[in-house]
Amino acid sequence: MTKLILMATEELPGADLVDKGLRDLANGELTIEALLVRIAEPRLTWLGIEIPAQPLPAEGPESALYALLAAEDSDAAHGTYNALIRRLVSYEHTLEADWGRRRRAAAPASE
Repeated sequence: MTKLILMATEELPGADLVDKGLRDLANGELTIEALLVRIAEPRLTWLGIEIPAQPLPAEGPESALYALLAAEDSDAAHGTYNALIRRLVSYEHTLEADWGRRRRAAAPASE
């Protein structure tokens, strides 16, 4: 399967989170956004986005994200976690749809 290299773009919902997460991972920072990228890593990698290599938290990115959010505001952690995951999934779906359009456009026309 041919992969098209795509970058997170501002017009995609949640792109701000993914862009910051990619930068943070490249800088060795384990932030909320970096953990979101690690959660989405398999799908983003499949779509052609290169994820900077960083060790995974021992408890996994989902648990580490929740712990980080709870440390900031324990009362809002659950709602914030769910909202961030919804934005991430929206980004993934939009990126995947864009990837499919680009793939079809790049395919040779049938005669």
